[in-house]
Amino acid sequence: MNNILNSSTFFGMFLTLAAYVLAVAIKKKLKSSLINPLLIAIMICIAVILAGRIEYDTYNQGAKYISVLLTPATVCLAVPLYTQIEKLKQNFRAIMAGIISGVLTSLGSILLMAKIFGFSHEEYVTFLPKSITTAIGMSVSEELGGYVAITVTIIVLTGVFGNIICELVLKLFGIRNRVAKGIAIGTASHAIGTSKAMEIGEIEGAMSSLSIVVSGILTVILASIFAGLH
Repeated sequence: MNNILNSSTFFGMFLTLAAYVLAVAIKKKLKSSLINPLLIAIMICIAVILAGRIEYDTYNQGAKYISVLLTPATVCLAVPLYTQIEKLKQNFRAIMAGIISGVLTSLGSILLMAKIFGFSHEEYVTFLPKSITTAIGMSVSEELGGYVAITVTIIVLTGVFGNIICELVLKLFGIRNRVAKGIAIGTASHAIGTSKAMEIGEIEGAMSSLSIVVSGILTVILASIFAGLH
């Protein structure tokens, strides 16, 4: 199987795109907020790779081209923010306070978890960038000496989990302000959560997009400080 697939440069790309299209179709069919297309696509890819006994490097030959689009795709999230620039100006202080508190809570919770479960320093810094976008989180983890592959997994799981439960959490705590909803989702679950925020509304999506950028910058700065606390 590997010999056949090795001759196909774009096998990984085809599998990834096909899995995601199928996952989106499943979500539309079942119409459940608990079903996340990204998570389903990951499971499909893993199942195919395991069933076909395909080496990861073989899959990644084509899939890596999709990864290249990650950074520009994140930058494109600035477009909905631009359309809501007046809303940003009107609520600037509250927005910044919300993002800062969210970043500190994220980093603080990882520090507490590391103390409770006795993480090594490498394991601890691996988890620190869990709530920022993968493009930034990988660099933070590598610079601090963490396990980058695990960091990517944690970031994806954080985003998927946030995407699935964000509406339930917002309803549970009675958060109705549209700006607050966007800030909470973006700060906690980066780009994957932002896709859900955009489904909820334009303002929520714009504020969530802003949170990705600001929380990413703050995490880069504060992660180095928190890394020295363990």
